[in-house]
This record gives sequence, C-alpha cells and structure tokens, in this order.
Amino acid sequence: MDDVPEPEAFEEVDAVPVLAEEAGALTPRVTSAAGVVVARQAAAVAATSFAAGVVTVAAVRAGRAVRARRRARRKTSHLPPVLATRSFLIDVHLLGSRD
Repeated sequence: MDDVPEPEAFEEVDAVPVLAEEAGALTPRVTSAAGVVVARQAAAVAATSFAAGVVTVAAVRAGRAVRARRRARRKTSHLPPVLATRSFLIDVHLLGSRD
C-alpha cells in the first residue's frame, strides 16, 4: 500500500482537441505485407463461408425432395391410414445404494 502515488501526481486531461499549427497533406499509408496476408485470409474465409452456405442449401433442398418422394410413395401404398400417434419421453435413472 506504500506504492500508491499522491493524488497531485496524476495528470488531468480536459479532452479538448488540439489543432495542428501547420496544415499539410496527409501522406498515404503504405500497405504492409501483413495487411496483404490478412486480406487474403479474409477473402478465403468469405469464400469458404459462401461455399458452405451453398452446400447447406443444396442439402436441405435435396432432403425436402426425398421426403416429398416418400410421401408420394406412401399415398400409393395399401396401408391403412394412421388415425392418431402418441409420443412418449421415457427417462430412466439407475440409482446406486447409499452404502
């Protein structure tokens, strides 16, 4: 606790912008090799994400088409119609002894 500086040791800042004394043209920023690598990585991620999205959409559409074909086959089958269905969730716990 002895290392805490006195309150007078801190600098107060009023956060007022300071204008340059002499106006001049801004120099263009030179792109470094690291910036090019990051841009390539970003492009690769974007392309991969787009390709994954296309594959996902194709898979969903293919699944819908398969389900539609199955429904069409079921309509032509000679099975009796389903009048009702029931679903049950069974949760089984195996308890050990307290010994």
